[in-house]
Amino acid sequence: MTMFGSNLVLYEEEFDRINAVLARLWMDANAKIVFLVDKNGQQIAAKGDLDKVDATSLASLTAGNVAATDGLAKLIGEKEFSILFHEGERDNIHISIVGQRLILVLIFDERSSLGLVRLRVRKAAAELEEVLIQMASKAADQGEAPASPFAEITDDDIDALFTE
Repeated sequence: MTMFGSNLVLYEEEFDRINAVLARLWMDANAKIVFLVDKNGQQIAAKGDLDKVDATSLASLTAGNVAATDGLAKLIGEKEFSILFHEGERDNIHISIVGQRLILVLIFDERSSLGLVRLRVRKAAAELEEVLIQMASKAADQGEAPASPFAEITDDDIDALFTE
């Protein structure tokens, strides 16, 4: 069980569904890498040739990119830009917001096309949104999300750490 975003809990069943969606998207879009991160930059799942990239930095920078773009959107009166695309000499990055919580990232090269990627991402995003709905429903059925592991730490405990 993992928590991410606004106390959303990810159980093994949903994690397996997310991995299946990413694996299918990776194959169907002929992508190099597909990964899913939350808006804080925490990687949730990934598929593809991750050995050639720093996945942690990629996840963090993607979240930062989305945050910056959200700022740009607000400046011109938009709620958000739900899809971002970066074209490079060899590789391209397609970024889309899923369920206003998650960021779906797909890295592809000339073996695929932007049209194919957009088509496959649209389908995968809809499936991922269904998983989010299932997660929210399961969390509601089971009551509140688990308390933070830091909930029992007081200010006095923190002060004690730095005064000893």
